[in-house]
Amino acid sequence: MNDDIYDLAIIGAGPGGYHAAIRAAQYGAKIALIEKEALGGTCLNWGCIPTKALYASTKLIQQIREHGDEFGISCDLSLDFGKAVDRKNKIVQELVEGIISLQKSWKNDVFYGFGKIIGGNIDNGFDLSIESENDVKTIKAKRVIIATGSSPKLIPNFNIDHQRILTSSDILHPNFKIVPRKLVIIGAGVIGCEFANIFATFGSKVTVLEYLPLPIATEEPMIIREIMNKFENMGIELLISQNVLSIEKTEHGVKVTTCPANIPKEEIENAEKKVFEGDYCLISVGREKEISNIGLEQLGIKLNRGSIYVTLETLETNIKGIYAIGDVTGGLMLAHVARYEGDVAVANALYSIGGFKIKPMKTDYSVVPATIFTSPNIGSVGLRRADAKDKNISITMGRFTYAALGKAKCMGEEEGFIMFLANKEDGKIIGASCIGAEAPELIAEIALGMKFGLSAHDIASVIHSHPTISEMVLEGAEDVFGMAIHRRGRPRLP
Repeated sequence: MNDDIYDLAIIGAGPGGYHAAIRAAQYGAKIALIEKEALGGTCLNWGCIPTKALYASTKLIQQIREHGDEFGISCDLSLDFGKAVDRKNKIVQELVEGIISLQKSWKNDVFYGFGKIIGGNIDNGFDLSIESENDVKTIKAKRVIIATGSSPKLIPNFNIDHQRILTSSDILHPNFKIVPRKLVIIGAGVIGCEFANIFATFGSKVTVLEYLPLPIATEEPMIIREIMNKFENMGIELLISQNVLSIEKTEHGVKVTTCPANIPKEEIENAEKKVFEGDYCLISVGREKEISNIGLEQLGIKLNRGSIYVTLETLETNIKGIYAIGDVTGGLMLAHVARYEGDVAVANALYSIGGFKIKPMKTDYSVVPATIFTSPNIGSVGLRRADAKDKNISITMGRFTYAALGKAKCMGEEEGFIMFLANKEDGKIIGASCIGAEAPELIAEIALGMKFGLSAHDIASVIHSHPTISEMVLEGAEDVFGMAIHRRGRPRLP
């Protein structure tokens, strides 16, 4: 095979793709990174990072509103959403520039345009075309990683016009600086709940419509109740079991028509309808895989329910030498999962080429933390109580509240709690959930412990600095075996 060709071509420069490019370069591979829009992909440009930048603004506002007086701060707040958006845009730009700089430092070739696999095989290399506005380039690579990600789902009868009826990408556009007087959000998953928190804080009257009987339905029931109570206190109207039938653009806004979600399809026409009006409507009901016209059909790459089929352990498709990572595989649609899968795919791709000091890897999804940046934050990892029951695992539970922690009181962060689930037989942690200040950071420590099979006793035996929020983990672990110092009594066991 010609040594001048790329060792690895990566289509898509989101958190999985750009990470994979750098990781492969660290092993001395020659890399082509192809991106149709901006380095960083959805996560950095229209997802994780911009929402967290806006969340930081809302968190500061909420802190001053709720605790300013007791902290000795007295002022009249003047909110400027436009400035918050400008800050968000600046953060995104700086991080994108940082990724560009990193790719240059590793001497990776970055191609801007639409990438497509047009032929080839593992023996002779794969041919790829890169189509930009003014040019079409062709390159060759020994191996390929598909990391094209996903985009907001466009449901036809929702009439998404990107003006009044918006996707998450639209509402995070650098020039969207409007605080709607009334905002209707379709979907109470992670995205919907995060935007509800942001815009309600900045002054929107927010209505959230959810098809399922609960918001963020994958979380523990106690966590869900806590966030529902917070939403109610914030004036967010959350309506569950709502089947959205249509969304129409009106002269000055939008009109959303729903019926109960449990109505059979043939009875919907005669069912009782509700109408909700707003200035804007945000659609947050899922995402679609970006797999159209990238060469899957030509090479015979298999699909599974609209996702690229991969051998789960290696992330290789049915075509030898072509791998897929991130959202396109139909697995967990999380940026940190895509990043991890980038490591696995790179290891296996370079090992199969030969000549690199690298060993093959197998995926392990046994410990994957998840986070939701509402206020308060939510973090979780491992099993929920319902999962443990389904698996016939006998558990014991530990629980500790922020209100009982000295550092949380000092910070004015007394909302929420942490809960541990441990296997009753050996005390090993099998799951944890947290809602409150820095919940995602606390869950990271627990995820590390779970990865290496630690028990509640093991975690509780680690000295945690005082006074810190990390002591939530210490006392929560202690409570699993009834020894938390700052807790009265015992939690009710499942």
